[in-house]
Parts: sequence; C-alpha cells; structure tokens
Amino acid sequence: MPMPDVALQPVDRARTDKILGQFSGLRIAIAGDVMLDHFIFGRVERISPEAPVPVVAFDREEFRPGGAANVAHNVRSLGGSVDLIGVTGRDDHAMWIRESLKQDGINAAGLVFDDGRPTTRKVRVVTSRNQQVARIDYESDQEVRGAVEASLITALESAGASAHAVVISDYLKGSVTHPLVAKAVGIARDRRIPLLVDPKIPHLDYYAGATLVTPNNAEAETASHMRIRTHGDARSAARAIRERLGCGAVLITRGEAGMWLFDGRTEGHLPATAREVADVTGAGDTVIAVLSLALAAGADMIEAATLANAAAGITVGKFGPSTVSPSDLKGV
Repeated sequence: MPMPDVALQPVDRARTDKILGQFSGLRIAIAGDVMLDHFIFGRVERISPEAPVPVVAFDREEFRPGGAANVAHNVRSLGGSVDLIGVTGRDDHAMWIRESLKQDGINAAGLVFDDGRPTTRKVRVVTSRNQQVARIDYESDQEVRGAVEASLITALESAGASAHAVVISDYLKGSVTHPLVAKAVGIARDRRIPLLVDPKIPHLDYYAGATLVTPNNAEAETASHMRIRTHGDARSAARAIRERLGCGAVLITRGEAGMWLFDGRTEGHLPATAREVADVTGAGDTVIAVLSLALAAGADMIEAATLANAAAGITVGKFGPSTVSPSDLKGV
C-alpha cells in the first residue's frame, strides 16, 4: 500500500528564533570546490544566419562567488564566521574571488593555489526574463594530489580546531579527495561537532561517518538505485543511503516536492515553501549553510531542516547564487 503523507511536525517559532539568534557566535569550516559564477546578460532580437542559435547583444556582466564560496557567503550573511578551504588557479578570477571573500570578512587563508589548473568558472549567457541560452565551464576536474592536497588537509586541520561545524561542498571539481574527507570525519568525531556534506555520487563512499548528507532528488535516485516519485519512494531511498554510508541523517532536497528527512529516529517531509521559482542555482549552498549553523547552535534535525527549507524557498525566488539573512527566517 502507498505510504501515508507523513509531514514533519511544525517547529515552535520562538525556538527557531532562538536558534537564529545564536548564529553570530558560530564558526564554520567549509572545504570544497570554490567557483566563480560569471553571468553575461544581453538581448536576443534575431537568430544567427550561420546556425539556428540566438544572437545575444551584450548588455552587462556580473560575477558572483559560487560553489563552496557561495556556501561561505551564505554563512556570513546569516551572521556566522567562516574559514574557507579550497583550490583556485593563479589567475585574475582567483583574485576576484579572494577580494570578494575579503570584503565579506571570510577567512580565505585556506585557499590553495594550483598552477596546473584554472579557477573553476561557469559562464552563463542570460537573456530577457533571466533565461539561460548557454553555459561555458572553465575547469579541471582532476582530484588534487601531492603538495596541493597536503596543503588543503593542513588548512582544514587548522580551521577545524576552532570550528563549531564542518561542511564539505563537493562539486566534483577536484578539491574534495578521500583523504580530505577522512580528515573532516576525524575532526568532527574528535571534537564532537557536526559534519555536513553536499554530495556528488562518484564520491558517495567518501562520506561514511558524516552527520548529515544532503543529496538532491536525482542524486538520491542514483545513490539508492531507486526511482523517487512519492514520499514513500523518498523514505526508502533515504533509508538505503543512510544504511550504505553509516551517516547520522539524510536530507533529500526534492524541489517543488519539498524535502525528506530521515535520521534513524524521525522521518517525514517538509513541503516546499517557494511561492515563485526564478532560479535554483545555488539553492543547495544556502540549504547546507543554514543546516550547518542550526546544528552548530544545538538545533535538532527537524529544527535545522525547517530553517533550511524556509531559506531554500526564499533563495529560489532570486536570480543566481544568492543569500538569506536571519531576518528573512524570523518566525518560520
């Protein structure tokens, strides 16, 4: 028989507001793939005579921190402090990222130069109504090794000594290696702090021992070898992923279907809160930033997921990678 609609119980608003009030005293160590999101905006008024593609008349361009750097900016926007660990090339785009982090008060001492790769950059060509017509990725997705990997591990060890939570932001761009995640697991275990992972499937077995793993619907399908169309499907997939990884909890983000949480004791779904979806770019970064701060503040999994779900509903209403503030989440 189909599983009944099991919704998680609402969280007391006074309790969530208390949790939000503690964010400013927390420090999060974020290790992962640092990227630059580059947007080129223009107008389309005709189709090219050379090929059936639109001709985009350039209007303006914007740069925004992406990947692990966007997680870091979200944590800062929520009042937390950040140590960011990752890899960049030695180029102008790396300098832009570092300057942006500096202006936002993010400690970027853990960013390591790798002369053998470019800074990961996603170039999106965007037209009227924020419609993407093309994306160009500049990247090297080979996992770092040798001195670069050793520098990352050293930086994470240093940041972990004062962190209240550790986040792994994995985009499969080379920064996240098995030894790096093993170091994060050890730090979290020894210091009894939460370790959260925004995962990618090829690295799934790296994450054994994490406190919380947050796959999206497609990632959860691949990880569990199941189709996820209903809450019952999500329940089965979350249970399978948790058993495979030996992690504390699994939170599957399902877009318009909301979220499904399973932590071994409690399970159920949170309905999506977005009134209008403009762009889902970076929504997962916002989710894991809120989760990390909430768990570090002493929230339980339901409380943390409730806040993260509300934050996701806000950020998908904005264009491109964006952030939320504590005031945005008051009274959720």
